Amino acid sequence: MKLGARMLKTGIAVAVALYVANLIGIPSPTYVGIAAAFAIQPNIYRSFQTMFEQIYANLIGVSIAAIVVFTIGNDPIVIGFTTIIVIGICLYLKMNENTIALAIIAILAIMETTEMLLLHFAGLRFFSLSLGIVSAFIVNMVFLPPNYEQKLFKHINRVTTEILQWLRISTRHLSDEPALKVEVEKLQREIKLIDNTYLLFSEERIYRKKNRIPKMRRLAVFKQMIITSKKSLETLETFHQYDNKIETIPKEFQGVLVKELDKIIYSHERLLLSAMGRIRRNQTKLVEEITTPNIPHVVDQLFQLYEKDEEDPLSLLPLAARLMEYHKEILHLQTLLYSYQKFHQGMVIEIEEKKKRILP
Repeated sequence: MKLGARMLKTGIAVAVALYVANLIGIPSPTYVGIAAAFAIQPNIYRSFQTMFEQIYANLIGVSIAAIVVFTIGNDPIVIGFTTIIVIGICLYLKMNENTIALAIIAILAIMETTEMLLLHFAGLRFFSLSLGIVSAFIVNMVFLPPNYEQKLFKHINRVTTEILQWLRISTRHLSDEPALKVEVEKLQREIKLIDNTYLLFSEERIYRKKNRIPKMRRLAVFKQMIITSKKSLETLETFHQYDNKIETIPKEFQGVLVKELDKIIYSHERLLLSAMGRIRRNQTKLVEEITTPNIPHVVDQLFQLYEKDEEDPLSLLPLAARLMEYHKEILHLQTLLYSYQKFHQGMVIEIEEKKKRILP
């Protein structure tokens, strides 16, 4: 099991909250620790939002519970009915599950039997839960702040590399069909995780004005990287779908198809390496001529191939269309990346790679 930063911060937040509660002398500090555990979020922006939302839900739960106890009592049926009302209010206000759970804990904390004065007891419970929420926010802001930019690019680079490897294997009819099917499903899940990481990175706020434009441009580059990776995965799925038909076409066209796809893959890999600052942006004219894809040539060859075929004309045209879409997104990524590097020279996406031990 991998120990993540969020797990570590949750433990630290609970420990800090309990320590502060004991230092102040709050009775039943367990509620402080529970609130801290529910308040930890994946980034500072969400933590800031959640802090106010959970304090608001805490106030709702405490207020309604205090009113119900004062007017009706704390019978189990009454507690259950109060819980239903508070959940309905929280859902109406579009609060998340953790916030609703904290509101329920506030109800149970207020409606338990006690000999203390009701208002004093309710205020004490409200302060205890709020202390846990604020403690979690401070821990989330100070300890191990997440670097979603590096995490996002590492994920994009790893997934894209796997996709391109499978593309190379598939075009040469070397892939194992069951293994490829499983891999495609896994890559689809990875793409969803990348989308979630991008959302977390986009939520990070930049407070210095001069850093906002570079951040916006980086977001545009990352967004296009994700779109291009999705197109490469769609191209892999299309090759897998038309694998049997590709084997039946003439060897000459198969060679043209593989050659042009290799150029597209090379262009995609080159842009990722350029983003890491590992290769120079400007190529020599000879290298550019050799490695630049010529997708219209593939389409022309396809039309010539099926010009006289009456049984199954242009059956591979969707594959050629997919290649054109993929190439179009690569060109757009190239424009955005080179534009970013032009206006922010010397700034590249740095990747910290772990050294791999090579076994003999």
